[in-house]
Amino acid sequence: MAESITLQLPDRLYQRLSNTAQAIQRPLEEVIVRALEVGAPPDWDDVPAEFQADLAALDRLDDATLWQIARSHRAMDEMTRYDELLEHNQEGTLTDAERLELINLRKEADRFMLCKAQAAVILRWRGHQVPSS
Repeated sequence: MAESITLQLPDRLYQRLSNTAQAIQRPLEEVIVRALEVGAPPDWDDVPAEFQADLAALDRLDDATLWQIARSHRAMDEMTRYDELLEHNQEGTLTDAERLELINLRKEADRFMLCKAQAAVILRWRGHQVPSS
């Protein structure tokens, strides 16, 4: 037996649940019931504002795309360059251009890891078994 209720949701929560329902092609009601059973979808309020839009966009992605993000790896050449720049920085030989490059590589690495982690958390919230890596 099921009971019906009328519930007013904050716009932000409604949008997130609606995005999830569209992404997984399930009825909104089913997604709301899941949220009530296991909690709301993972949030991103604690991350820097510059990354929040990227994380919010993940709510709209289907599971296959989220799996691709969760399993992705940084390019080896970027990691090598980042290590080189860190070494130059420690030696005090970093040029202004290299300093800017290091800052940009760091931001991209942060964005990559946050998106990868958020994709895994969303998949787990959607009921998938996500191995910890």
